[in-house]
Amino acid sequence: MTNIIEGMKSLCPISEATIWALVERVEPCCFPKRFRFVSAGACDGFAYFIERGMTRSFWMVDGEEITTSFSTEGGIVFSMDELYYGQPSEEFVETLEEVEAYRIRLDDLRELFATNIELANWGRIIHQNEYRRLHRSHKERLTLPARERYEAFCRQFPDVCRRAQLGYIASYLGITLPTLSRIRARKRDSERRILSQDKCRNA
Repeated sequence: MTNIIEGMKSLCPISEATIWALVERVEPCCFPKRFRFVSAGACDGFAYFIERGMTRSFWMVDGEEITTSFSTEGGIVFSMDELYYGQPSEEFVETLEEVEAYRIRLDDLRELFATNIELANWGRIIHQNEYRRLHRSHKERLTLPARERYEAFCRQFPDVCRRAQLGYIASYLGITLPTLSRIRARKRDSERRILSQDKCRNA
């Protein structure tokens, strides 16, 4: 659980006692690429800490998959509808790569949130950061042109930019795949021109 523990400690102080309280309640699991382990309309009963790999969450809207978020090493994935409201998930979650994870029963996670102040604080920060991401994404969709939205996404999630398919990123940004392909092509051309100019100046 190296990546998971490092990810938690990067957000707030976590003691060894708290780590062991978590370790005692999780179990390892692995998923192949393109496996849906959370499904809309269903209750799964678990939250998943990602040790290795990447996932995406998405809604189905009129038969189209709308990407809502990505998660990588050190992240946690679960249905908020199920955890907090006891309702079936409204989202799907699927793997974009082979994933190694540790799962915990939602009942156990609720108990830890209620009895362990460090994990409760970590959970608060997770949701605080998620609210900020959603707020920023909504604002950028309303105020920024497609190119600037993509550039902001690359700054905020450079690892996802390198690893996720372009179509999923376009869906997350609310733009078409052809538009994003053109933006990326222009960005590469601009970077090549700058590199060429630098080489000429240094020659």
